[in-house]
Amino acid sequence: MLAEGALVPSASPAAQGGPEHVEEPVAYDGILLSGFGGPEGQDDVIPFLRNVTRGRGIPDERLEEVSTHYRHFGGVSPINQQNRDLIVALRAALDEAGVDLPIYWGNRNWAPYLDEALQEAAAAGARTLLAIPTSAYSSYSSCRQYREDWADALEAAGLQETLRIDKVRQFFNHPGFLAPFVDGVRASMAEARDAGFADAEVEVLFATHSIPTADAERSGAPDLHEWGEGGGYAAQHLAAAEWVMEQAAPEVAWQLVYQSRSGPPSQPWLEPDINDAIEALRTDGAGARKAVVIVPLGFVSDHMEVMWDLDEEAIETATEAGLWVRRAPTPGVDPQYVGALVDLVQERLEGRPAAERKSVTSIHTWYDTCRPGCCENPRLGFRPAIAGLQP
Repeated sequence: MLAEGALVPSASPAAQGGPEHVEEPVAYDGILLSGFGGPEGQDDVIPFLRNVTRGRGIPDERLEEVSTHYRHFGGVSPINQQNRDLIVALRAALDEAGVDLPIYWGNRNWAPYLDEALQEAAAAGARTLLAIPTSAYSSYSSCRQYREDWADALEAAGLQETLRIDKVRQFFNHPGFLAPFVDGVRASMAEARDAGFADAEVEVLFATHSIPTADAERSGAPDLHEWGEGGGYAAQHLAAAEWVMEQAAPEVAWQLVYQSRSGPPSQPWLEPDINDAIEALRTDGAGARKAVVIVPLGFVSDHMEVMWDLDEEAIETATEAGLWVRRAPTPGVDPQYVGALVDLVQERLEGRPAAERKSVTSIHTWYDTCRPGCCENPRLGFRPAIAGLQP
């Protein structure tokens, strides 16, 4: 554990002291778009899954069992192309806003890798980058693991003393991120009504990736907040879903559900699973629904978990249950979402005060500098992380 008053490692001078919100301008040299990564052909699938599960000792035979989702789509995850499209849209929006910063793209688990992106940035003369992870919420896998991987990438590239990396705040409550979901719920509800369903016959299911309950309890700076069951991860999703429904369909029933759980059955994960929730809707006596709208609230684009777990499995479950079903879009390259990312960059370039930042939902504007112990994963052991206060 670092001594009290220790500096945030590899951060800009404005962030090194660990303020919750950096409210002084920072002259960044570039933007680091950070993604999960995904295979782009059948030969990539097993090497990619080895990267995702590195350090866990999972044999290739088991990886081949879990590769079927990727094999179904020709071994190609949509995530890399989604990020290429996002870079094009973000570049145009930055230019329109007068923000002349290059965009460097690096993934955690597949090419282009983070260390390659950092080497490219350093070779171009960059010394301070602002990172945008392609995830809006607080948890180990959606925030802290990015921070750990940036630290590893700096070390792998030999740039610990050369390159500094800050990160944008978690943007689950930025109106530009949530606006596409509002539009999606409105459009899906209009379809349901046109199909003859009353609002009372429809349930909106906000879907996000399940995580181990132990990780959820440590998410979202638990030392500073009393989140309740599911920690900050669940609380942020609930707050986002509540705001979306207030804007889009305030009289319609909704719930937060989870998908894509993995790990041993003995390990508790957040529930209910979306398929169980759909089954319950069919059998819930007098309150049974006739239609469901699935909203992939936990995702910024059509990841494999959206294309398989929602578009294949969940829709099949709903169809077999005799329910009318629609899946709302992810933000993707919606101009409202892209504009939100530009706004997050401008916040830090300007040193915009937290009180003046765009933020909705019942949870305040999130931290620029992650708090001590936020989203840690004791099961994997302590790993150095940047863009936040240690440990």
